[in-house]
Amino acid sequence: MPRMFMPALIAMLFSAVSVAAQEPPDRPPVSQCQAIAQALPRVTFASFKPTDVKKAQLSDREEVKIQYIGHSTYTIESPEGVVIATDYNGVYRPPVMPTVATMNNAHTTHYTLSPEPEIKYVLHGWSDVPGDKAVHKLEVGDVYIRNVTSDIRNRWGGGGLLTKDGNSIFIFEVAGLCIGHLGHLHYELTETQYAEIGRLDVLMVPVDGGLTMGADSMSRIVKRLRSALILPMHQPSALERFLVAFGPQFKIAYASDPVIRVSMRNLPKQPQILVPQGM
Repeated sequence: MPRMFMPALIAMLFSAVSVAAQEPPDRPPVSQCQAIAQALPRVTFASFKPTDVKKAQLSDREEVKIQYIGHSTYTIESPEGVVIATDYNGVYRPPVMPTVATMNNAHTTHYTLSPEPEIKYVLHGWSDVPGDKAVHKLEVGDVYIRNVTSDIRNRWGGGGLLTKDGNSIFIFEVAGLCIGHLGHLHYELTETQYAEIGRLDVLMVPVDGGLTMGADSMSRIVKRLRSALILPMHQPSALERFLVAFGPQFKIAYASDPVIRVSMRNLPKQPQILVPQGM
């Protein structure tokens, strides 16, 4: 990268942060995942730590704990103890009651209409209003949660029918990390969706090759997002087929502990598919 370009880049990024800091407090926080990806769309960032962004992105010394619970449910625990359960269906229960549960309605294994009342925030990845789409921009403790919707095939009507915006890709910004959960993704992402997602350090990917997407299509999405850490989920029986779809630029590893501890400092330098225990 030319030396003359770096000061301008730094000024541009910090100017955006400064403007965001002056916005009224009722505005949603600025997404660092989007801001950096839009500033330099062809660059892959290992880390970025501006000093004036929201507290969810302030420290690269704190760990986020991630644990695979079952099917498409992961728990994400922030440094301040906020626990999120993804695609929560009430069957695969985390060891502790989550603060936040995200859901998608492609299949009943990805949601429940009767979540425990102790769950403070229940975020549906779909809208109950015809023609609308779910929009989430929520701060919970040290976590900023947002979503990007995608279409799904109609679960009752066969492959030719679709439910518009029936799936949400949830993005969790915490401790400087951008963590994405693809949900029940049925179609390859558009340029608009890639821009809305931004950069993702950690990516949770559905694996099955039938109900969601084939291994080749899913591998193209993973390569395009250029995440440092890829965590498979959904159907263990299709895992091997998924792993062979990636080239030598992806390292494959198997978690030695149920809890995966991630921070900006320990992100792998080479893209890594980490198979969690239980998958």
